[in-house]
Amino acid sequence: MIKQITRAVFRSYYNSVEKFIDHPHATQEKILNYLLEHGRNTRYGSEHQFDEIRSVSDFQRRVPVTTYEDLRPYLNKIIREKERNVLWDSPVKWFAMSSGTTEDKSKYIPVTRESLQHCHYRCGYHMLGLYANSYPDTEFFLGKTLVLGGSKQVNSIGNSTFTGDISAILMKNLPAIVKLARTPERIALLPDWEEKLKRLSEYAKGADIRALLGVPSWMLVLLKKISEETGKELPELWKNLEVFFHGGVSFTPFRQQYERLIPSARMRYWETYNASEGFFGVQFSDRSNEMLLLLDNEVYYEFLPVGEWDKVSPQTVTLSEVEVGKQYALVISTSGGLWRYKIGDTIEFTSTNPYLFRITGRTRQYINAFGEELIVDNADRAMAEACRITRAKVTEYTAAPIYFDDQHGGAHEWLIEFEESPADMDQFKMVLDEQLKKLNSDYEAKRSYNLSLGMPVIRVLEQGCFYKWMKYREKVGGQNKVPKLSNDRKYVDSILEALDLKS
Repeated sequence: MIKQITRAVFRSYYNSVEKFIDHPHATQEKILNYLLEHGRNTRYGSEHQFDEIRSVSDFQRRVPVTTYEDLRPYLNKIIREKERNVLWDSPVKWFAMSSGTTEDKSKYIPVTRESLQHCHYRCGYHMLGLYANSYPDTEFFLGKTLVLGGSKQVNSIGNSTFTGDISAILMKNLPAIVKLARTPERIALLPDWEEKLKRLSEYAKGADIRALLGVPSWMLVLLKKISEETGKELPELWKNLEVFFHGGVSFTPFRQQYERLIPSARMRYWETYNASEGFFGVQFSDRSNEMLLLLDNEVYYEFLPVGEWDKVSPQTVTLSEVEVGKQYALVISTSGGLWRYKIGDTIEFTSTNPYLFRITGRTRQYINAFGEELIVDNADRAMAEACRITRAKVTEYTAAPIYFDDQHGGAHEWLIEFEESPADMDQFKMVLDEQLKKLNSDYEAKRSYNLSLGMPVIRVLEQGCFYKWMKYREKVGGQNKVPKLSNDRKYVDSILEALDLKS
């Protein structure tokens, strides 16, 4: 009976997805009108004449594309001055702390009741509906879900103001019946990372774990710890383990390690795109990891073509104007009070019926020191293929340019931590280089005859080095991520200095 009821509920979740798939543009138009209706009652709406906006072109003309720095003065009015109706017309009780990958200090992203319920939770239901539509035989809901999220803390930004990773905010506000199926809150939200790993490991060893939920890099640390401590393969420990709902970073570099750690033909991996600012995408089917853009989540989407990313007054395109195969930076307006906000992620559509996409990187995570325009998606795919061919396994990596000087020409320096090193490092380097050429014509052109860009320079780090560096920066666990690419040497030099490896 539980199976029948739950599967019927999952089917209803999928039915709601079909509605916006069938009417994508009408759904987005309705969302924009809803957002403007609430925005008119705010300080921000008054300053930008929301009451005179009658069309998308009006909206784009009157409201600038914004960054976090642009919104900071409005956030200060909410946090410090306790002003109401600043960005949204209902109270902001929660702030998601988001350090991203290029900021040293935390950003505080407002989370309203509407964005929590109608974006994050609603899209969680969409995730279940899409997964169950591909796997009607699913039974993960009969056991426990091991959740590895962030931590919560009452922050000094305001009296009784709750802040934390978005995963912590979501978990804190879940219905009681849902909490019963997940890692206990008292463990999952522990602020101390080492203590959390220990307690999660102790809990998970004796539980009927059927699903995993978290960021691939940090979940891998936990699963290895559990496997080593029990001396068992995970399918032996958790006989009903079925699925890993993952997001936050690309799964491509981690897939081999997970398949080795969980050698089970019935194990499934389901990708999500859930950020502090909203829940935007979920894997559409079991045939590929392309994600469906979620359109009924009180988020109005716009897209910046490549040439507009760094302009002072960039020109966006709407959903109806996007083209398959082109790179876009995501711009969002939400019921959390973000207006035409550049989230920093880049995507590429693979279909417009329905709207399917894949994440390709970050607007600030790229290398273009020599005109090569290398993005994270290129790097992840090339790294995965180099590992496949040389039978290596990479734990983490980051790369940055080596600039021209009297000693050498330009190149890319790659800091790589291997779980299993390739037998022939020169072969690994050659394959990595060749794959980057295949994936990126600009990189290939700059590599021609080694004129402006030489062979990759690979520096192998000992296992655990990236973890030590993240711990040194107080950024372990949660949604913190190792930056994959940088157009300067800030991160690479920081790692080498922290590990006392810089010559």
